[in-house]
Amino acid sequence: MQIINNKIEGSAYVIGPYKNPVANVKSGEIFQIQTLDAFGNKVDSSTSDITKLIQMPFVNPLVGPIYIEGAQKGDSLAVTIISIETSRDYGVSAIIPEFGGLCATPLTRTLNEPLPPKVMIHPIKDNSITFSTDLNIPPIPYEPFYGTIGTSPELEAISSLSPGSHGGNMDAADVCPGNTIILPVNVDGGFLYIGDGHAAQGDAEICGVATEIPTTGTLKVDLVKQLSLTNPRVESDEFIMTIGSARPMEDAARIAFYELIMWLESDYGIEKLVAYQLCSQVARVRLANMVDTLYSVVAKFPKKYLPNKI
Repeated sequence: MQIINNKIEGSAYVIGPYKNPVANVKSGEIFQIQTLDAFGNKVDSSTSDITKLIQMPFVNPLVGPIYIEGAQKGDSLAVTIISIETSRDYGVSAIIPEFGGLCATPLTRTLNEPLPPKVMIHPIKDNSITFSTDLNIPPIPYEPFYGTIGTSPELEAISSLSPGSHGGNMDAADVCPGNTIILPVNVDGGFLYIGDGHAAQGDAEICGVATEIPTTGTLKVDLVKQLSLTNPRVESDEFIMTIGSARPMEDAARIAFYELIMWLESDYGIEKLVAYQLCSQVARVRLANMVDTLYSVVAKFPKKYLPNKI
């Protein structure tokens, strides 16, 4: 099995078409990736000064680009996540000045002073995460996923901190083992990027940081010819899902639900206004993040209400 390593000196901090591929993968091939955490594995103590250890925008290092043989513009990549293991026994979370959902940021300006930096170390053992020994609360389940996965846009190079129609830093917990993420191909080879492993995260990732971990992930990529997408899709045993990224947040939700309704019409033959009404009765929604340059929302349709695929 091919193993694709991520070393800090070779990490990608943008998703785009201008970096040479780090590996070639065939359609249907199972491979492994080894990723650093969002802070490049530099934060290892609650006393770490995160403001000195990281420098924006050089955070969220990614593995990539990975060249998928035969992928051409107008195709899609179906990336199935088989497993995600953490390569150390703790995760890191932090408050970063001028970053998060409830503070001033470069995109949300106020006259308030920035929040003080704060680092927490969360031990991981037996598929459980200890948030804090100072709080009498149960452990948090280890539920890993990749916060960032995307394919190259045709022209732009987009920060690894930003989500968009290409995927990117969506922080959607549905990008997890057992699920398949379907991404648009805009350049030959697709140029797939992956990273930002999380051991756990609540919806919205409100402080801007989840339980950040380095990972060893096992994945499979399948090339879907002539499936032209404008935004990412996800499929699980229970749901089909679409992801929209935008500001304001309601526009992200509109994109996600628009894409979901178009999917229901094109693949399942449900006329779009009927699908619109059906989504109003049975769809679910997840706020993936409200902290990045764009916000990400996941629209989810239960498979038990799907008719036969056409």
